[in-house]
Order: sequence, then C-alpha cells, then structure tokens
Amino acid sequence: MQIKTGKRIELIDITDDVRKYVASSGIQNGICLISTKHTTTSIIVNENESGLVSDILDLLEKLVPAHAGYAHDRIDNNADAHLKAVLLGSSETIPVIGGSLQLGTWQSIFLAEMDGPRTREVTVTVISSQ
Repeated sequence: MQIKTGKRIELIDITDDVRKYVASSGIQNGICLISTKHTTTSIIVNENESGLVSDILDLLEKLVPAHAGYAHDRIDNNADAHLKAVLLGSSETIPVIGGSLQLGTWQSIFLAEMDGPRTREVTVTVISSQ
C-alpha cells in the first residue's frame, strides 16, 4: 500500500488499511507481517491517543536530535531520520485468528515517518498457518 505523509516526522495510523487487507486475503489463521521498504520510516504498534503520539515523537527527538553533528549529514542531512528508524524497527508481526488481526484493545499499527513529506510504500503479507 502507498501512504502519502504530510510532515517531516509523524505517526500515521494504518490499522484500518491493514485490517481490510487481512480480510480480503481470505486467510483465517496465521500471521500478518507489516513492513516498510524505507530506511527513514518504521512500523510500530502502540496506542493512538494524541498525547501519547506527541510523547513518542518528543522522545525520539530527545534521543536523536536533528543536526547533532552526525557523519551521514554530510551526504543527505537526514541522519537523525535514519537513526530514529533504527530504534523503532522496520516491521511488526501480528497474529491472525478467525480472519481478524489480534490487536489489543488500545493497539494500533502506525507508519512512523522520519523524513517526510513523501510517498511511502508499506508491504502487508498474510501467511496462513494451515
């Protein structure tokens, strides 16, 4: 799936899109792998509450501030985006039971954009356990 991001750093809830993909797959039991093909984006699972989303983005900026003298900034001036993505990871795996994602009550799936705005590609793969 393609996702257009609107800010340099943001979390975009893609849960509904992933649910639709799982439903259309026809797979009843297995796993769903959500991954990003970009080195400055991540896939994470957490609560979609505006305060927490802001807290996550603030934490990333504190841990890896922009323009802090990184060697890679000589090339693209986006080393912080790469380092933030390293901390979060490029994929998540979620069980599928009865044709549905097995997410907790407050869990959502996010694309974490660290170097936008851009058009990003997320791969969703559903694998049957049968």
